[in-house]
Amino acid sequence: MRNLFISFSGGKTSAFMTHKILSNEKIKEKYNEIVVVFANTGQEHDKTLEFVHNCDKILNFNTVWIEADISLEKGIGVRPKIVTYETASRDGKPFESACAKYGIPNMISPQCTARLKTDPMHYFIRKTLGWGLNYDTAIGIRTDETRRVSKNADANNIVYPLIDWFPSDKIDVNDFWEEMPFTLDIEEHQGNCKWCWKKSIKKHFRLLDENPEWFDFPDRMEKLYSKVRLDGEGNPQYFFRGRKSTEMLKKEWSVIKFQNIKQYSLFDDDENSGCSESCELYEAK
Repeated sequence: MRNLFISFSGGKTSAFMTHKILSNEKIKEKYNEIVVVFANTGQEHDKTLEFVHNCDKILNFNTVWIEADISLEKGIGVRPKIVTYETASRDGKPFESACAKYGIPNMISPQCTARLKTDPMHYFIRKTLGWGLNYDTAIGIRTDETRRVSKNADANNIVYPLIDWFPSDKIDVNDFWEEMPFTLDIEEHQGNCKWCWKKSIKKHFRLLDENPEWFDFPDRMEKLYSKVRLDGEGNPQYFFRGRKSTEMLKKEWSVIKFQNIKQYSLFDDDENSGCSESCELYEAK
């Protein structure tokens, strides 16, 4: 029998999927062992960490909390570090370690999910638990999100329970959480990663208006590590779309605020403009 690794991103959809799996006797009989893993980057929204903690306390997920342990020494890959809700990083230490070794992630080099989530998760599953390659990976993508499905799903033994086992869309997920005693209380435009570079520039302007302190971290990362790996033309790497640095983004927002442009023209973005509720492993690019 194979094992099942549930990649719990910390989002509502992922938690809904996890609950459906753990509550289904037929699925549990199909697998020898099932484990739920959440990878903390150190830049998750505080309410995301609280939500994962509540899922453990109230829904009995028994989640294994890990963080990427990245050595600056060459030849040593990413390892998982076991943490808890109480000890999980809130200051971005895992994320900074990735920037220090691999440079700044962005649209050209979208590496943070791999370094901070995929690599440590699979090391934990294959080496720490000793499963080797004898497992499937459950990813929380719904029937209305099929554009996010990996083209290499079969090759990587990926399963999409909310598409194939329990077909569910966003309405189903929201209906479920409306009936629960707790939920993930994060605005749609925020997402689990507070300042995720995948978001549109308009969303970043909104976040700068609401929580400007969130951008202190990416600003510091760029000042320290933008030259760790240069782009193809020998230029420093920056986080945001259009090769914008955090400093550039802040300056643009300052001009917009000074000109008093009406907010509706800035904040009418499509919610799916590059950043979803949460990052999932092996998303279609």
